[in-house]
Amino acid sequence: MKQDQMHFPMQKWNLDDLYSSMDQETMQSLFEQVNLQVAKFETLRDSLLPDMETDQFLAAIQQLESIYEQANRLESYANLKFSEDTQDQAVQTLMAQMDQFAAELSNRVMFFTLWWKKLDETNALRLMAPAGDYVYWLEELRHFSAYTLTEKEEKIINLKDITGVSAQNTLYDALTNRYRFKFEMDGEKKEFSRGELMVYAHHYDAALRTWAYDELYRVYGADGDILGQMYQTRIRDWYNEEVQLRGFATPMSARNLANDIPDGVVTLLLDTCKKNAGVFQQFFRLKARLLKMDKLRRHDLYAPVVKADHEVSFDQATSLVLKGFSAFDEEITDQAQKIFAQNHIDSEVRPGKRSGAFCLTATPSLTPWVLVNYQGKTNDVTTLAHELGHAVHSLLAADHSIFTQHPCLPLAETASTFGEMLIVDELLRSRKDDADFIKDLLFQQVDDAYATIQRQAFFAMFEIQAHELTLQGASVKDLCDAYMKNISDQFGDSMLISDIFKWEWVSIPHIYQVPFYVYAYSFGQLLVLALYQQYKKEGASFIPRYKRILAAGGSQAPMALLLQEGIDISDPAFWQGGFDVIQKMVDELERMTSK
Repeated sequence: MKQDQMHFPMQKWNLDDLYSSMDQETMQSLFEQVNLQVAKFETLRDSLLPDMETDQFLAAIQQLESIYEQANRLESYANLKFSEDTQDQAVQTLMAQMDQFAAELSNRVMFFTLWWKKLDETNALRLMAPAGDYVYWLEELRHFSAYTLTEKEEKIINLKDITGVSAQNTLYDALTNRYRFKFEMDGEKKEFSRGELMVYAHHYDAALRTWAYDELYRVYGADGDILGQMYQTRIRDWYNEEVQLRGFATPMSARNLANDIPDGVVTLLLDTCKKNAGVFQQFFRLKARLLKMDKLRRHDLYAPVVKADHEVSFDQATSLVLKGFSAFDEEITDQAQKIFAQNHIDSEVRPGKRSGAFCLTATPSLTPWVLVNYQGKTNDVTTLAHELGHAVHSLLAADHSIFTQHPCLPLAETASTFGEMLIVDELLRSRKDDADFIKDLLFQQVDDAYATIQRQAFFAMFEIQAHELTLQGASVKDLCDAYMKNISDQFGDSMLISDIFKWEWVSIPHIYQVPFYVYAYSFGQLLVLALYQQYKKEGASFIPRYKRILAAGGSQAPMALLLQEGIDISDPAFWQGGFDVIQKMVDELERMTSK
């Protein structure tokens, strides 16, 4: 069926490709199947010798790969069911059982990777020589040799995480996803989820924007001390493990090594973002002028400059996204269509459903699942494109093993952000005669660049400071004060910031669940700005280079992969180049609106 003949209703996803059902008996049977595989793998312990044959070594890796594929299916099912309804107690129990199972499994198979990390260099090179797609994974494991503890210690950490940080993250999700936000509208009292509420943060009515943010942080602030203490517990846990036990130089170094990005490159990225704060401050002053305000308030951050609502149905949005992908490359479009053809998307807004959006890849052999909370706004269209971009990335890298399919976090944002830019171009083409829409969309582009680059970079800077302050004995109030200073530095004199925003940081799930994740967004957006400029210059000849980056998945070191395509992320000019593109966009908006 041709894309323009297809229809895409909003619906809940189907998980049958993982499991058609999951009662207690079925789950125990699946656990037992994996346990039998693990028991067989455990018999290899005594055969792991420096002079073992390469065929024997590769066979062991393939056994381990099979175990992880089966375990990932189980864990993915639990995560997706939890995302459907974070308040379902049966699913919460399933999540706890999966955490226990995963920790025990990891403990039983870790002898292999521990042996590999400590193996002498000569034999390691000999065994890697014929390892093909596994080579980079094996190299990466050895990067962690200096930070790896004894087997007994590693097992203790895995087990304590079940009732520690893992349980706390689940509790944070369950607690915050049950929040309801109240408002009296047209004489009727209504309740909203966070996703429904934040539509009004983009509303042209300043009173509704004020209500949305004040209500959001009123609710989070009511639990602010508790949520803040949960975050400080997360910080201490991270420090105790990564710095005290493993020996990383800083808390952030642990994430950087996992991403295989040198500390110096991450510092360069964040310093460049800080240095260019004035680019977005210029944009906010421009927006204030167009809104006839002396100065924007933080409530007005995403205020539209055109008084209009551009409602887009989910059916229309999906058609737009696929059309935008198709104008770029048919293979990418075909991969994106698989998400819909296999009903692997959950687009509804429901009470208890996880807020936000994500893409989950269970195994290389399965089409990813995508979650969005679609509400018909233009930014919902670009969010859909973003998550489908993630799915395309996974599908193009599906020929790799489960160990090498996933790119590192910074490169994981490449296809998603590139997909957004394709769809912005498609929207500009489809509505080229609507001057107000075009103006609104161009302003939204800079809004989105701010949200993806600068906002996330300053979150990362706050994380660094929050970890330092907490370890020095700071209180939750001290972190609130530090956060207010952070956003004051970010906005300068371009924005008025009310005290309610001191609670913004406790509403950011990433800093709890994946410390120092967020700079990946800044990295990805600035990388894509460079790639997209190359696409505009080169046209179709650029597409194979882009697809090679995606198809590599996590099978190559990120710096080496990008250097092959002419991108040097250790060069300050590369990062500044991204801001130069944004500066041109802001200058163009200045010219456009001065006429």
